[in-house]
Amino acid sequence: MELVLRGKSEERDNFWFQMPVHYPRYSKKDYEEMPEWQLDRLLAQYGLPVTGDLNSKRSFAIGAFLWA
Repeated sequence: MELVLRGKSEERDNFWFQMPVHYPRYSKKDYEEMPEWQLDRLLAQYGLPVTGDLNSKRSFAIGAFLWA
């Protein structure tokens, strides 16, 4: 016997994430000079949070996309 649950859990399980084909290739200086609208778009493209002030978005992008 198979139990099928429908409703909220079904909606929650039906999501997807599409990784963009190209990884961003910006330098730290590029992120530091990038306008807020461009940071918002870049973060949204990768499904990352687009909240906070401009400095927190820059810091998040640098941490997410640049490695030491």
